[in-house]
Amino acid sequence: MNWNELSQASLNGIMDWASSQPWSQEMANCNQDAEWHSEGDVWTHTKMVCSQLPLLDEWSSLTSHEQLVLIFTALLHDSGKPLTSQIDPETNRIRSPKHAVKGEHLARSILRDVGCDLQTREEISRLVRFHGRPAFLLEKSDPNHEVVFLSWLVNNKLLYLFALADTRGRATKEMGRPEENLHLWKLASEENGCFEEPYDFANDQARFEFYRQREPSLHYVPHEEYSCTVILLSGLPGSGKDTWLSNARNEIPVVSLDEIRSELQIDPTDNQGEVVQEARERCRELLRKKVSFAFNATNLMRQTRQRWVDLFADYGARIEVIYVEPPFELILQQNKQREQSVPEKVIHELARKCEPPTWTESHSLVLADS
Repeated sequence: MNWNELSQASLNGIMDWASSQPWSQEMANCNQDAEWHSEGDVWTHTKMVCSQLPLLDEWSSLTSHEQLVLIFTALLHDSGKPLTSQIDPETNRIRSPKHAVKGEHLARSILRDVGCDLQTREEISRLVRFHGRPAFLLEKSDPNHEVVFLSWLVNNKLLYLFALADTRGRATKEMGRPEENLHLWKLASEENGCFEEPYDFANDQARFEFYRQREPSLHYVPHEEYSCTVILLSGLPGSGKDTWLSNARNEIPVVSLDEIRSELQIDPTDNQGEVVQEARERCRELLRKKVSFAFNATNLMRQTRQRWVDLFADYGARIEVIYVEPPFELILQQNKQREQSVPEKVIHELARKCEPPTWTESHSLVLADS
């Protein structure tokens, strides 16, 4: 089944499809800690969580899109456990460290393969990544910051509803954290105005600084005075970043890693130190002159983007991130048409590692799916 078919299917229909997938079979073969999950393997727990969704009081009031997002969040929330589960040598208990992080990447790959649209895919993948956070709200030094922080990454209402289903979808409810903790998540989100919508920061700069500071303030109102605007392009090779620039921002200068490699005659598989250093110097020159420009590179990992964002922010620039990702088949086709195409195997590997940008990284964000 493809995404169009799945989005029209019933919960039972989606479950039938999922039960035949290799990732669900791996979950069925993955045992869990008996004291937390006496129901047994991961897939058994997953099916129990899915069965709890229609029993939620709020279920009938949700849109079909919201219901679909919750169903796939439930299906994939523990998909990373088969990749991370291990027996603790000291306690002899099963642990699955960072399974949510692995699950996010796996969910993104699974949803890409069935043709899920970019916006919905990222909505589900991030819910998978942060699905466990509401239960630990009381362990945070500032619960208000926690709900505000996540409100620009996920919908707190859907996160709360999923957490309820996750807590109820197990045989050992007494070992789970009480539902009262989850209700506190809802209450804190509502009090901060970010239960159904992202938190309303004073302006874009306030949001940008909130996510960059170790001890951020929710009430700081900075001036929005920018020296220039830097557009940071992000996307797989062959995704169409150059085309997007030529159509939308053809009037500004561009610092392109591909062009610098060509000028320096450095192959993409060689050491990129000289290429990056030259790019940084060209960016600094434009930043010193307060000239708006675009920085064009794959920028697939958050850590990589952060180094460039830090540079631009140091010069007081407004930063716009543009992530380009058309359907994967089109990316492969467009890559073959490039003068220096990237091996298809490499593109598949880059796609598995890719971390699409979020609103926490810049002043503005565009997710372009064509």
